[in-house]
Amino acid sequence: GVGVDLAAAGIGADLKGKPLEVGKGVVRAEGKDVALLAYGSSVNPALAAAEMLRADGITATVVDARFCKPLDRDLLRRIAKEHAALISIEEGAIGGFAAHVMQFLATDGLLDHSLKFRPMTLPDRWIEHGSYEDQIAEAGLTAGHIAGTALNILGRKSEATKYVLSTLR
Repeated sequence: GVGVDLAAAGIGADLKGKPLEVGKGVVRAEGKDVALLAYGSSVNPALAAAEMLRADGITATVVDARFCKPLDRDLLRRIAKEHAALISIEEGAIGGFAAHVMQFLATDGLLDHSLKFRPMTLPDRWIEHGSYEDQIAEAGLTAGHIAGTALNILGRKSEATKYVLSTLR
């Protein structure tokens, strides 16, 4: 049989886990160069992008936002102050999670200095039906696209193309 350590996942003898704290994100990886703020199914590609970037000598903080509303303002403030660049990633439309994050960053004064911000969302155009992987690639939301965006925002444009080109079939 296969054994699963439920206690390691926070599940006690009563088979109840630890409830999610509403409005609190989770840092999945710590880095210093760029922060990848992922929402929903974009967390795993963000983690994969962080691994790609590590090969280029760039460390990335990956945050699983977990909630769009309310935003984890304390965590956003922290990553905005500790990183030169912040990229939000979501499989949502323009005007969604990224707009909410930008609104907070702007009204909190976090965009008044040197922080560079880029939202990665679904593009405002038709995407053909197909496999999930093909649609995400066409939308520009793969791990390679995320890594390429990070390199671009950090001023390493010539290196970014290798990741974007790797997503083309």
